[in-house]
Order: sequence, then structure tokens, then C-alpha cells
Amino acid sequence: MCDENTVRDADEYLSNSARLSRRRFSTLTAGAAVAMLLPRVANAQQVMEADVEIVTPDGLADCYFVHPATGKHPGVIVWPDVLGLRPAFRAMGKRLAESGYAVLVVNPYYRKAASPVVSEGASFQDPAVREAVMPLAMSLSAATNVTDAEAFVAFLDAQAAVDTGRGIGTTGYCMGGPMTMRTAAAIPHRIAAGASFHGGRLVTDGADSPHLLVPQMRASYLFAIAENDDQQQPEAKAVLREAFAAAGLAAEIEVYEDALHGWCPPDSRVYDEAQAERAWARLLALFESALA
Repeated sequence: MCDENTVRDADEYLSNSARLSRRRFSTLTAGAAVAMLLPRVANAQQVMEADVEIVTPDGLADCYFVHPATGKHPGVIVWPDVLGLRPAFRAMGKRLAESGYAVLVVNPYYRKAASPVVSEGASFQDPAVREAVMPLAMSLSAATNVTDAEAFVAFLDAQAAVDTGRGIGTTGYCMGGPMTMRTAAAIPHRIAAGASFHGGRLVTDGADSPHLLVPQMRASYLFAIAENDDQQQPEAKAVLREAFAAAGLAAEIEVYEDALHGWCPPDSRVYDEAQAERAWARLLALFESALA
């Protein structure tokens, strides 16, 4: 989860590790080059992409929609991390579309600002970036997550590229992790698969804790947990396992060794390509089975 512990762990990682070279970090600051950091998709499908505006109860949400150029495909909603919709998440959405999915990458902050809300190369390690994005993150709630999810599902189901006879998947990173769970619980008849990557606050003491929503879901799940998140809350994975087992739902729950919070997006300073690719492969396996 994004907090002072995340910043401290990332600073220690960067000071002790040679995995992020000066040359690679310079590359990360160029948004047009972010996609080049991701391995190419084998047998990638040709895709069509567009910036779209989606009507919600609170206004117009600016989002990125990308899908294979021909045919109908399962829909997927991608909830970005705390830095929001930006080139890295566009690249990730496009990569998923090249694997055969109609992907909607959303701007969760549309009520306050259009995307992107940070400049290219921005990092959560930067105090100025944190000061900019944390008020945006705090402006969201479980209620806004649900109303947004309903609007995003309705948008996907109205698209010619989406196969409405198949379930929808949803993925979330950092703060997006619990958003996937609220989406799956609010629209169980459409959400068939969910994936949380270094998701934060999935298990809390509050009455609105995301794990309490599991009985309302019908989705199979993947939880890819950062090692330092697990160190902060080691009991969370057991609570999640118990919740999904009690609901009779499949859930793959794994702590990724040596992977720090934020290791999946290619523009993250703690990006771990090997572990990110392993998590990506597990996501594709989940979607292949659950969205069939």
C-alpha cells in the first residue's frame, strides 16, 4: 500500500540495487518509450485504440479503450495505481488487448482532473507527487468505486467489440486492488475474474473492508502480493484465503518474493521485470479459464 513505509522500502531498494540502471531510468521518463520496456506479445492481435468519455452519475470519465481490430472479445476494466491513467497503463492495456481482450483503462480521478494527473517520469517517491495525488486518492470512496464500476461495465457491454456472452475481467494495481473487489461484488453477474497486483487495504478492520464483499462475488481471483506489503500485514493473505474458500470461489494468492509494492507497472522505480512477467502470465491464465 502507498504510504511512508512504501517510500522507505523503495528508497532502500534503489540505494542498494543495481537493477534500475541510470540508462533505464532515463528511458522511463519518456512516455513514448514505456511500451518498449514491455516484452512483445507472441502472436499479437492488431488492435484499435481510442480515448473515450463515459457518462457516470458524477460526470464524464476520460478513459482509454483498446481492443482487437476484429471480432468480439471479453471485456476488461483496468483500475490504475495511485498515479492514475498514464502512458504506462495505456501500454499495459494495449498489451492485454493484443492478447485478445477489449480493455478499458480508467481515470479514477475524473471528478477532479483529466488524465494524466502526473508528468511523465513522476514517482511516488517524490514528495511533490505525493502531495498532488494523495488528495485525489482520498476523494474516492467505496461508493464512488461502485457507481463508476457500474458505468464502466455498461459502457463495455454497449461496445461492438465486446462479447457480452462472456464474463468481464477486472484488474487493479495498488489502490486499484480493492476497486476490483468492489466491482466484482457490485456486478457479480458480469464480473467473472479479478486480479489485484500489490493491492492495498484489501483486509481492514472496517465494516467496509473489501474482503467482506467476497460472499457477494462470483469471480475467480488472483492476488499477487508484494513482499513488503506482506511483511506489514502478514495475516491478510490467510484472511483472503478463508474468505474465498468459504464462498466456494477459486483464488490464487501468492506473495512475490523480493518484489516491492509497485513492482508491476513498467514506469515504477521498483519495477521487477521477471516478477512482473510472472504475475502477467498468471493473469492471462486466469482470464483464459474464467472468461472462457
